[in-house]
Amino acid sequence: MAMELPPEDRLGRFFAGATEYTFESVLGVPDPDLIDYVSQLLIRFVRNDRTVPRSVHGLMLQDLDGMVEEANHRIGDAQRRLHRQIGDFALFWAGMFPEALRKSSRLGDHDQYVEYCAHGRLSYLAAARIEPVDDEAIPGDLLTRLSERFELCAYGLREIRREWENSVDGDDSGHGLWLN
Repeated sequence: MAMELPPEDRLGRFFAGATEYTFESVLGVPDPDLIDYVSQLLIRFVRNDRTVPRSVHGLMLQDLDGMVEEANHRIGDAQRRLHRQIGDFALFWAGMFPEALRKSSRLGDHDQYVEYCAHGRLSYLAAARIEPVDDEAIPGDLLTRLSERFELCAYGLREIRREWENSVDGDDSGHGLWLN
């Protein structure tokens, strides 16, 4: 008898498999570190409260301009972590929900998708240039690759979202990947 995995484990396995397939087979990017990073990013973003950065005063920063301004007031490893978090935030939204970023452009506003991509690229690059304090920190060369391949990674995330939606739509067992 097969033991059923908790939803979090099923989701993690799905993201790991979908990310590996998408990046290696669909996009032709055989970069295990980048693939693992994107897969873990997806898992982290399932819990939104862990991904929204906070100011030094504890306030939630929910817009990119506020996040960038806060990063400019930090130094060293704190600045590196916040720049990385900005890159992650921008990549997640540009990849998984680009339509939400482009919605306002129909009303005559600027295209937030372009803004998110620019902030994401620059933030990953800024984080890569700051020497980490912790030996366990994300290597600068990986952050540089995320910056250089930002739009490709965002496209990969859109493909993973499409796969996710297809797996939920086609699941008759009631064991879809959506979490309550």
